[in-house]
Amino acid sequence: MATTTMSRKIRGQPKVLLVDDEPDLLELLELTLSRMGLDTTRSESVSEAKRMLEQEPFDLCLTDWRLPDGTGLQVVQHITDRALDVPAAVITAYGSTENAVAALKAGAFDYLAKPVALEQLRALVKQALKVPEKAQATSSFELLGESPAMQLVRGLIDRLAKSQAPVFINGESGSGKELAARMIHAKGARAEQPFVAVNCGAIPENLMESEFFGYRKGAFTGAEGDREGFFQAANGGTLFLDEVADLPLAMQVKLLRAIQEKKVRKVGSTTEESVDVRIISATHKKLATLVECGEFRQDLYYRLHVIELAMPSLREMREDIPLIANAILARLTRGGVEARLDAEAIAALERYPFPGNVRELENILERGLSLAANAARVTSEDLHLTPVQDESEGPVTAGDKWPLQDYLDRVERAAINEALEKTRYNRTAAAKLLGITFRAMRYRMERLGIK
Repeated sequence: MATTTMSRKIRGQPKVLLVDDEPDLLELLELTLSRMGLDTTRSESVSEAKRMLEQEPFDLCLTDWRLPDGTGLQVVQHITDRALDVPAAVITAYGSTENAVAALKAGAFDYLAKPVALEQLRALVKQALKVPEKAQATSSFELLGESPAMQLVRGLIDRLAKSQAPVFINGESGSGKELAARMIHAKGARAEQPFVAVNCGAIPENLMESEFFGYRKGAFTGAEGDREGFFQAANGGTLFLDEVADLPLAMQVKLLRAIQEKKVRKVGSTTEESVDVRIISATHKKLATLVECGEFRQDLYYRLHVIELAMPSLREMREDIPLIANAILARLTRGGVEARLDAEAIAALERYPFPGNVRELENILERGLSLAANAARVTSEDLHLTPVQDESEGPVTAGDKWPLQDYLDRVERAAINEALEKTRYNRTAAAKLLGITFRAMRYRMERLGIK
């Protein structure tokens, strides 16, 4: 034991205690963390985890909720009661908000929902270990790049972290909206308080109010005790509302009141309680268009859309693809044979439109590593890129005209870009060329995400 601890100190590797009795999940966690340069130790029960925590130092504890001899809450409580300097996070079953809230109240700094998303796991671990900025840049591949778009995002995140104003993050799926939200939280004054991420599109409509605001015992059938909601769990910290455009109108009214009044009322309660949360919201949809169509409340839109952070797509930063791809490969092969992309593979990636953005790039590279005949060299054939038409490379065909709104947006975007190019990006002149007012021009550029 002493030899292992001493060798770890010499290597300087942070050590993580994984508490779980599911072999498949343990293997996934170990593989992911080892690629991040972390040392891991397994424990399959509450009692064993408590013993290990007393015997040797750990830098992080990840525990499942359901264990053979108890729950992950007992592990978290043990760390809190003994004042051990070990940040703990709990892995809960999908939809088990009550367990997650209980863990946060017991002292856990965050939680993950099953099935575990690897990018969320990595972001959580980096936040817990307080990785230095230089080391973080090598693994936070979503924020790598020297393109003007990425430099703008990084600078804006630093400024937003100093503010407490609501932030609205817009961007395509896979562009790193949640990681940007976590960075804003981690760099700000609320960094030591909870960060609670909520996927608004994944909650059944009939459960939304109780999930967001909690409920009192007896409020409805099955309410056997008081329960905290997302707002209470995030009190003092940040509440991240992902895919906020998917909220039904009835819930939008209740959310608006909670944000305005900074108070929430549990289902079944007659009194309100004060909450202090910073709201960061995100969606891949065009929220202004939904407001125009009456599908999203304008008053809530203005409450959420105080400061906008636009996450660029990978197509907008093609010059950064080689840098990002090689950084991902370095992380995926850490501790093993270092792999590099050959020139043809890089050229293929630069031509690819990446509808799934950086998340898709990572999946492609993981697949390429698995299929590569040479572990040190990934070729274009190993990547197995599926041809996908890039809308910027030519006119759409008949099959690309559905859904209609997407097709019309592409046509409108192309016309505006062409007018801007012809007028050397003079918006007033471009508006006149298109036969619309400057105000309409500005609105359409904002709606379509044209910078």
